[in-house]
Amino acid sequence: MATTAASNPSLMQKLRGLSGEVVKFGIVGLSGVVVNFAVFWVCINGLGLASLRSNIVATVIAIATNYLGYRYWLYRDRDAASRKREITLFLVYSGIGMLIETGVLGLSVYVLGLDSHYEQLGAKVIGLAVATVFRFISYRTWVFKAVPEPAEPTAAPEANHLGGQGLAAQAEMMLAAEQIRYAKAE
Repeated sequence: MATTAASNPSLMQKLRGLSGEVVKFGIVGLSGVVVNFAVFWVCINGLGLASLRSNIVATVIAIATNYLGYRYWLYRDRDAASRKREITLFLVYSGIGMLIETGVLGLSVYVLGLDSHYEQLGAKVIGLAVATVFRFISYRTWVFKAVPEPAEPTAAPEANHLGGQGLAAQAEMMLAAEQIRYAKAE
């Protein structure tokens, strides 16, 4: 099978695509950060909740808003065949990110004794930065999987007049070629 420029993008094309994805991820993430920090600030100052509880409430609300942005804007062209799987993985990796963020905040408040509201916000920023890197990698790798490119049809000359037998013969030839390729690799 011949490879074309469209099916085998250059390194520069891959980097351009990744940089666009990073920018969009940042925009959705930034909106989530605004939601996260606003809810955190209201929970700490307005409701008087403890910092870790406030962080968990704020992060859960931000996770919900971010999912909408990721699914319907950034990764809208990705495989959505199994939404249940996607949502489950999104929640698992978001939960791990929340544990990272809350762990940094807890370390700051309960181990280092940095318990003023501004020190808590600083710890939240650091935890959020670490969790964001983790989330970006996990979302693009495991949650919002790329739709596989359709294979180029390779029609054998005899396939046109043999009908279904030509398709079976073509499949057998492809399997034989794969076995030879694997045998050479060993």
